[in-house]
Amino acid sequence: MIMNAKKLYRIYREEGLSVRRRRGRKRARGSRAPMPTALRPNQRWSMDFVSDTFGASRKFRVLAVNDDCCRENLCLIADTSLSGTRVARELDALVRLYGKPESIVSDNGTEFTSAAILKWAQKNDVQWHYIDPGKPQQNGYIESFNGSLCDECLNE
Repeated sequence: MIMNAKKLYRIYREEGLSVRRRRGRKRARGSRAPMPTALRPNQRWSMDFVSDTFGASRKFRVLAVNDDCCRENLCLIADTSLSGTRVARELDALVRLYGKPESIVSDNGTEFTSAAILKWAQKNDVQWHYIDPGKPQQNGYIESFNGSLCDECLNE
């Protein structure tokens, strides 16, 4: 049966039904103020994901964590599924190796806005800074690294 939206709405109203309201999108908590440049190691880390596929079949993602001061890559974690809990566990391992950062910069991905990450940031007293949606240039260091990673390792 083919029916346009106006007719469907009219039938809904005649039957006394109401159209379900969609809830707003979950917004990331955290600061959105302009970031000062990192002047010493462990002042600010940047995080982002790179994704690719195994041939034409399964997808995988790589979590890249960089120190913005010395532009050193702290880790690359590749897996087919990286949840917020897994990201928090990997951050714990990085803190044991390199020490605790003052702040972490990331985009608004579901892994970075999850309850596990918010709980981790609060427990470790780390400030989490989310870039504005649709503005990857605000996290330029990690985006530049991701481009180099794709060119050198992932693209043939």
